[in-house]
Amino acid sequence: MTTPLSILDLAPIAPGQTVRESFAASVALAQTAEKHGYQRVWYAEHHNMPTIASSATSVLVGHVASQTSTIRLGSGGVMLPNHSPLTIAEQYGTLAELYPGRIDLGLGRAPGSDQTTARAMRRDPRASDQFPQDVMELAAYLRDESIIPGVRAVPGAGTNVPLYILGSSLFGAGLAAALGLPYAFASHFAPDSLFEAVATYRRDFRPSAQLAEPYLMVAANVIAADDGADATQQFEIMRRSRVRSMIARGPASPEYSDDQIDAFLTTTEGRRLADMMRYTAVGTPTDVRTFLEELTTSTQADELILAHASQQIGDRLRSVELTAGAMVGVPA
Repeated sequence: MTTPLSILDLAPIAPGQTVRESFAASVALAQTAEKHGYQRVWYAEHHNMPTIASSATSVLVGHVASQTSTIRLGSGGVMLPNHSPLTIAEQYGTLAELYPGRIDLGLGRAPGSDQTTARAMRRDPRASDQFPQDVMELAAYLRDESIIPGVRAVPGAGTNVPLYILGSSLFGAGLAAALGLPYAFASHFAPDSLFEAVATYRRDFRPSAQLAEPYLMVAANVIAADDGADATQQFEIMRRSRVRSMIARGPASPEYSDDQIDAFLTTTEGRRLADMMRYTAVGTPTDVRTFLEELTTSTQADELILAHASQQIGDRLRSVELTAGAMVGVPA
């Protein structure tokens, strides 16, 4: 057996690219992943971010599913406090009826946006406190065992769309363990609690109807290229872009040059932001394989979910291909 590989796709909008072109790139990415044996592709719910087009996850999942054949597709994740559980059950139940056996539903409790945008979505600031109850309500709709008398998800009831808990802290680890659900840790941007969360999840896991034993997914960024120097250059472009997006918020924000970003990265705060990308495999296929093998061994991950982070779609597709080739035969 080999360690299953999956992809997290934010439907990035590169400089000079349109949203439509971003969606076409996501289709190409999923088709390439399917061709090279990846397990699944997930799309993350973010809002009011000019470089991310994956805000409407269910719509994007349906679009990509219609142009692929076998690969699993889903959310990584739906930020459940932004929605009613019934609505999400209906959306993903619809997808499950259209594409049976191919749909996943990853769930998170963050807003996926800033506070102003959260208010624009009419999100109750206390909604995240209800996340565990909302997950259980959603799961009941999908099993056709509604806990609200007289309310049934149509479509959705009886589809049993598999649920996954996403997290970057001990909260998500504890909830996934208590509910007996798979757990995906967002170490590609929030690495600090990875090992403590993994230990908590495995120690406290309780079997459920969906899952008999713990199932852990660990996320990492990947930039694989035929030439190591090219991969490093792609990484520098990606890192500047991410840091720029984190420090430049709103229409009044100044435009920071590459030199200014590089100077900022030498400061304490800049190093802190750069460390958010600690789990990033960069280099040739051999380099990437070594990094991912070590990550798998240290976490005992059952699956790796990879954000191929190159800015240009051609480079992302090549990274997907090279990584799959490099990881063939790596023991699970």
